[in-house]
Amino acid sequence: MNPVDLAPQELRTLVAVAAEGGFSAAAVRLGTTQSAVSHAVRGIERKLGVVLFDRGRYGARPTAAGTRAVAHARRVLRMLEALVIEARGVAAGDEVAGPLRIAAFRSAALHLLPPVLERLAARHPGIEARVTVVREVGPGTAGEVAEGRADLGIATIGTSSPIPPELVGDVLLEEPYALVHPTGHPDPRSLPLVDWMENCTSYTRAWWAAQDWIPTATVRAEDDGAVLSMVSSGFGMAIMPALSLTGAPATTQITDLGPERPTRHVGYVTTPELAATAAVRALIRELRAMVKGQVSAV
Repeated sequence: MNPVDLAPQELRTLVAVAAEGGFSAAAVRLGTTQSAVSHAVRGIERKLGVVLFDRGRYGARPTAAGTRAVAHARRVLRMLEALVIEARGVAAGDEVAGPLRIAAFRSAALHLLPPVLERLAARHPGIEARVTVVREVGPGTAGEVAEGRADLGIATIGTSSPIPPELVGDVLLEEPYALVHPTGHPDPRSLPLVDWMENCTSYTRAWWAAQDWIPTATVRAEDDGAVLSMVSSGFGMAIMPALSLTGAPATTQITDLGPERPTRHVGYVTTPELAATAAVRALIRELRAMVKGQVSAV
């Protein structure tokens, strides 16, 4: 197969069209004209020999090939940015700096990342961390990394959500599930079940299916924070992982589910190339140090 050379500006054009959903909006973003963007995309498609966007009256949407190409384009552009930052960092005395894009599900963003980012900022003030909260359903945080929208994702990792083959990562901690219910309720297991979409690993569901006391959820909330609020207001009980129960209101009571309780693994994922960058390595070190510190304190 003959090599195909794509210039960084061509990659930026692909990303802009995908992000803006059309050539005109992409042109505004790039500071050029609609015809220039259209011409550039046609040129890229000729080089690759595939159609990257379906054109229509409502804009341009990536084809399957286009979706894959745009993901690679984002990742290549990110590595070009890292090349410049790290070369300058070495020249300045091995300074670790630059943007660091993190995708995390809600409870990890609220309760796991803040102390980690505080330590990271103290050690490497040149790192500009940005956290995006992503629902851990479908592609989830790992999908953000694979699509080139995040450098590292805090993800749930397990048999039903393994690390995608194009990514690398590791488990940081295993958190148990517990029963949470209104404080002082005489029979919390008789209460209606409150649940949310992200609370859905196959292992947990299998455990739930074996518990004849757990009813079908009668209330479904948007996220774990809303579930906890409903339980604290007396609407029912819930089965939630430890991170989600951090800082639970005094009006709730947490009851251990015993030695056979379900657990979920929380870890990180990144791309093989970003795993070698200084900023991502620094973040992983702080994540591991934080978890190790928590274990040592137990």
